[in-house]
Amino acid sequence: MISFYLLWTGCYFVLLCLLGMRWPKKQSSDDSHNFFPKVTLLIPFRNELENLGNLEEELSKLTYPDLRILLVDDQSEDGSFLLFKEKFETDSRIHVIQSTGIGKKRAIEIGVQAAEGDLILCSDADCRYPNNWVERMVGPFMDPEIQLVAGPVISAGQNNFFQRFQQIEWSSILLLTQFFFSHKRPLMCSGANLAYRRQAFQSVNAYGQNLQYLSGDDEFLLKKIAARYGKESCMYLPFIGSLVCTQPQKRLSDLLNQRIRWAGKWKAHRSFVHAFSALLSFLTQLTWLLSLILLGLGKVGFMVFLLVWTGKILSERMALGMVLNTLSLRFSFIDFVKTAIAHPFYVILVAFGAILGKFTWKGRAN
Repeated sequence: MISFYLLWTGCYFVLLCLLGMRWPKKQSSDDSHNFFPKVTLLIPFRNELENLGNLEEELSKLTYPDLRILLVDDQSEDGSFLLFKEKFETDSRIHVIQSTGIGKKRAIEIGVQAAEGDLILCSDADCRYPNNWVERMVGPFMDPEIQLVAGPVISAGQNNFFQRFQQIEWSSILLLTQFFFSHKRPLMCSGANLAYRRQAFQSVNAYGQNLQYLSGDDEFLLKKIAARYGKESCMYLPFIGSLVCTQPQKRLSDLLNQRIRWAGKWKAHRSFVHAFSALLSFLTQLTWLLSLILLGLGKVGFMVFLLVWTGKILSERMALGMVLNTLSLRFSFIDFVKTAIAHPFYVILVAFGAILGKFTWKGRAN
């Protein structure tokens, strides 16, 4: 047992070092270009009345010269549709329409059908965007081989540990996303910061056979485009200039429901890599929890337990700190200690929730 955990900790440290080394330290020096094709920013929304003020502010910041904005209502129950229409009726760039079906995927399909131009940029109603975000996400499409561009997403706010925990956890998602993209095996992306060619979306029948899942509008599309056009057709921009910030979850139950919703579609991917990565994540966190057995092995076991968890905390701080530092986010050592302790329990809860397949999200239960 003791030898296993010493070897395990060493392997974990080396693995995180390798992952951290794949994270780019800075963005390319020149983001300027003279490429300004027509872009449709597509934002599906459901029950987003509380984010109306923020959305209006963020959309007003976008100065891209040829931008049309489509807000597609997914059967809101809080009056969002009518209030959104009233709020944006004087802005000629913004059109508020209502989905004829149920679910985010159907709302996106309606939006793509109504879009103008070949480039679709997707986000959510609770997001904040950096300056020149549209330009940065559109730039790679100068290469005609590029069909999809994904950007990083992280939760906003550092007012309390729960918010900081969410940011640290998001950084682990970003690190894995970059790793798989850099190895030409794109595994995941976020629909809150995603651009693609309209023709590619239509040609792969993006959500065919997947409309029944409340989540996966991003990953199903990524996998289909990568399969049809080749893995070189998909690009990831892991830079602060492309970073979209989303609202943090207010309660642990909300965060668990969101993550269970994301994880719950693992069966639908029918991908060995996807299933193996999910299983590996679960087993990794379970292994950390089982290290408590070391405390029953006397003084040597206790010392090894301290050594193992010290190695875990330091390696996570090193690798995830690289990601967070490049995004201008700073955390105390105590934040990483607390997160390292809480995260295994959190992942186990999400895993069991995904297996059971029960969650509630925006008034809809699965």
